[in-house]
Amino acid sequence: MAYSTDGSVIDDKIQAATLDQLLGAWHNWQAGYSGARGYPSRAAGVGEFRISRQYDAENGALDGELDSRTMKAIDFQVSEMADPHRAAIYQQARSLACGVSVFGSPRLPQDRTAVLVIISDARDMLVVRLVGCGVM
Repeated sequence: MAYSTDGSVIDDKIQAATLDQLLGAWHNWQAGYSGARGYPSRAAGVGEFRISRQYDAENGALDGELDSRTMKAIDFQVSEMADPHRAAIYQQARSLACGVSVFGSPRLPQDRTAVLVIISDARDMLVVRLVGCGVM
């Protein structure tokens, strides 16, 4: 069992599903994909001009800012991990974003059992990091 920052118990299945969703979204964020929530926050003809977010809450500007901060926090936490755990998280994120588990990494062992142990450890380490920084 895992515990949240307020001390309540988090179900392992819910925790795993949340981590899967975050890793898939993080991989897409790294690749530069973004889902459209409405109209763009920048005017096409003016370049760097930004529309104020003050009156743009219905358009998803605040949600977009929250998503961006969440993805940056995940990116930082993963970058602080050491190999081979960091490589395992990258592999997991790519697999979750694509929906298939066919990717490998030369930084991970060739033995499938050893890879599964590393992935499990890396996921556990990342959950502790994400709970610590308030993402999960």
